[in-house]
Amino acid sequence: MPNRDAVRDVLAKVRTESRASLTALEAKQVCDAYGIPVPEEGMATTAALAGDIADEIGYPVVMKIVSPDILHKTDAGGVITGIEGRDDAVAAYDRIVAAARDYDADADILGVQVQQQMQAAQEVIVGGVTDPSFGKLVAFGLGGILVEVLKDVTFRLAPATEGDAGAMLDEIAGAEVLRGVRGGPAVDRAALAGLIANVSQLISDFPEISEMDLNPVFATPDGVCAVDTRILLDFDPAPPRYRPSHDEILGAMTRIMQPDGVAVIGASAGEGKIGNSVMKNLIDGGYQGEIFPIHPRETEVLGRKCYTSVTEVPGNIDIAIFCIPAALVANALGECGEKGIPGAVLIPSGFAEVGEHELQAEIVQVARENNVRLMGPNIYGFYYTHKNLCATFCTPYGEKGKVALSSQSGGVGMAIVGFSRSAKMGVSAIVGLGNKADIDEDDLLTFFEQDPNTEVIAMHVEDLKDGRAFADVAKRVSKSKPVVVLKAGRTSLGARAANSHTGALAGDDRVYDAVLRQSGVIRAQSLNDMLEFARGLQVLPTPKGENVLILTGAGGSGVLLSDACADNDLTLMPMPDDLDAAFREYIPPFGAAGNPVDITGGEPPTTYRATIDLSLNDERIHSLVIGYWHTIITPPMVFAELLGEAVAEARAKGIDKPVVASLVGDVEIEQACDYLMDRDILAYPYTAEKPVAVLGAKYRWARAAGML
Repeated sequence: MPNRDAVRDVLAKVRTESRASLTALEAKQVCDAYGIPVPEEGMATTAALAGDIADEIGYPVVMKIVSPDILHKTDAGGVITGIEGRDDAVAAYDRIVAAARDYDADADILGVQVQQQMQAAQEVIVGGVTDPSFGKLVAFGLGGILVEVLKDVTFRLAPATEGDAGAMLDEIAGAEVLRGVRGGPAVDRAALAGLIANVSQLISDFPEISEMDLNPVFATPDGVCAVDTRILLDFDPAPPRYRPSHDEILGAMTRIMQPDGVAVIGASAGEGKIGNSVMKNLIDGGYQGEIFPIHPRETEVLGRKCYTSVTEVPGNIDIAIFCIPAALVANALGECGEKGIPGAVLIPSGFAEVGEHELQAEIVQVARENNVRLMGPNIYGFYYTHKNLCATFCTPYGEKGKVALSSQSGGVGMAIVGFSRSAKMGVSAIVGLGNKADIDEDDLLTFFEQDPNTEVIAMHVEDLKDGRAFADVAKRVSKSKPVVVLKAGRTSLGARAANSHTGALAGDDRVYDAVLRQSGVIRAQSLNDMLEFARGLQVLPTPKGENVLILTGAGGSGVLLSDACADNDLTLMPMPDDLDAAFREYIPPFGAAGNPVDITGGEPPTTYRATIDLSLNDERIHSLVIGYWHTIITPPMVFAELLGEAVAEARAKGIDKPVVASLVGDVEIEQACDYLMDRDILAYPYTAEKPVAVLGAKYRWARAAGML
């Protein structure tokens, strides 16, 4: 068990001295308290004391400058290794201090650390950092100078379990180095995972630890040892983001997303005005609840009685859609509070997105005081199709389905609507989040988790206001429903200014990538990927195993599909002898069984049908990837019809395994793909990669959810 009292004593002393970092001795005390192995060491403030400490530790020793102003000790000439005797230790002290003075004349030099020199080993880095979105994170990667050059680092939310830590060891690009290469020994993985878990527990237990570096950590077959430790403190951290309880969120979000009464503040009879478009969409979209137009001077809007304020409306109101200038929003929110309206949909712009942060802070404060949740501001509104609700000024959309989508960007929202319409993809909801002054992705996840009309959730994200809350909810939701995230800004984050290696690396997109993976989220790399994953994940059944078979009519297609499977972590099934013989009954001698199975392009429809039936009915094959090549012998629509019949017959027998198809050829393959898509068979023209990527997304979700 960690000795928390010992750490509290160290930190209390540092706080009274108004320092922001620990000395080497204090860092050792903290590490000892949490079972983090460090070498024997002491800090010398004179050359003679350096000799005494070195004699006590035993040779060889390494000596390092101790200064809060010198991060990179080696760059300052502040590290000397291989010191074998007292005279060398005394001389090294003077050399190190002189070099540090030359490097930075104003540096606060506390002394020189004298440390037991460890045997050569694999160098790794373990660290902790406070991320502005995700909070406490633990990091792991290859250490020493490699951390700066390769940046081969991964992260987890802290506290991390030893299972999380073990996964981190396998996640870095240099994972093979830890297993031992070219005859080198493997490191003690259990000890290394335990070290990562202990560091993550330490930074979780003590929020005032803002950054922590163990670099390098020497990892050997016999254990681990943190050779250099740096701990930075912040005794005045930012307050946590306001977060209602789960029940409060769910209660409000249910009324917002499934309202029985809607007020339109700023409703208008004038063509071309947002208040007019919102009213028309509500009416024309078929919404059956009450609609209350609100306008100070109108008596009627589109045949509906108009009220001067929501407080005058006799019935219940679940949401108020704001179509008024930004300056008028705060006052109207107060009236919503008087009326007991739980949700406000803020279409107006003119807030933080144009620098009006104080105005946005004001409406958040008013809303919180009045128990009103805010969607937006600066949004296009939202759709919830199963209530025929088009609470937006954009084009109506009423194709009901099981996919819920959200976006921060209005432009991306329109792309979502357009794709959904073009692909005939039914949706349960499309939601704009805009500035996310209040309601954000984890609020939506909380609602969609229990929404029976939603099976897949896809989200375009520019930033996460509370990444920790999102990760916590997503980890739970993704166990039952796939969550897809497109994180915009992957390449523009850059490394943030920080006083440690870990702190600098935490500004990188690697943090989002690692935390989303830890949360069971499927990350899309492009907008089209997000939309195709959303469409495909609801169609594909959950596979019962990892065995994927490729069946193709063209060898080149088979090669491309094989590459795509490797890129998406899909396992091509080793072909059993009996199944190989069964396929050879149908394909010509110059075809190829094995995996991929190449039936060649000259085969008639009967060969396609026979080999597809064989693939569907063999329980050892868990998923089927089909590569069709356009020929006059088996034209596209003939292929589509026979595949549709084969899958329908298999489903009727209770056989429902994932089937995806790549069709290459002339424009007629587009019609064939549409035909198959209409029958819930994922088929894509002109690409080998897309169907496999969607199948790979299904597998990533199934693995993370523990279904394989």
